[in-house]
Amino acid sequence: MVYLAGAGIGDYKYISLYGMELIKGCDALIYDRLIDLRLLDFAKKDCVKIYAGKETGRHSMKQEEINGLIIEAADKYERVVRLKGGDPFVFGRGGEEAEACIKRGIPFEVVPGITSAIAAPELMGIPVTHRAVSQDLHIITGHTAEEDNINYEALAKMSGTLVFLMGVKNAGVIANRLIKNGMNKDTPAAFIENGGTERARLVRTCLKKTEVCVKENKIVPPAVFIVGKTAEMSLKYSKKTVGIIGTEKFKERL
Repeated sequence: MVYLAGAGIGDYKYISLYGMELIKGCDALIYDRLIDLRLLDFAKKDCVKIYAGKETGRHSMKQEEINGLIIEAADKYERVVRLKGGDPFVFGRGGEEAEACIKRGIPFEVVPGITSAIAAPELMGIPVTHRAVSQDLHIITGHTAEEDNINYEALAKMSGTLVFLMGVKNAGVIANRLIKNGMNKDTPAAFIENGGTERARLVRTCLKKTEVCVKENKIVPPAVFIVGKTAEMSLKYSKKTVGIIGTEKFKERL
């Protein structure tokens, strides 16, 4: 049995109870680069741990190799957990791994995880939806943003929140194409690095300053890129202030 499990965002505490139970009981654990490595400590002593991380700009396993690794492990071990950062089906290529299992007749189960597309902004006080501001959410890959596979004309007309995953490298391209297709150049935007960890960092900007923002603040992956009115919100508790901490312009809109 293969379990395609999401580890959630950042810190190991964000994994689901079911996901943790699977880690504790599996015979082989195939894990990604972005998981909290403390999760490995919960596995059995005799559990075989296999690293299958992928990293932008560096030599790493191709997806076909990872698929083969999962199949090979399933042939050897009774319970195999393929542990992925975030959610397996949100740009995690879990769909491809599920298809590989289907082709070989290997039983599998998909275990949801908390995706960074929602959790990273949320933990920083940015709600991706808000009844008064944003009534729709769109999650887009930023990995291939320079290609023609994204409908920027449609995205530019959206009044909700856009969240780009794996979009740091192409953030300038994304911003320029959105502006070119009619989105207001002053639309709020934000970057969140290492969401869900102690190293989490929030950098706010606006669409027209995106490229400069990335360079000046030395923003690097893993990070999410948020575009939309909610990107300027800060719904976080503090001893001094409870409620919305942000621009006066946003407060006036509410």
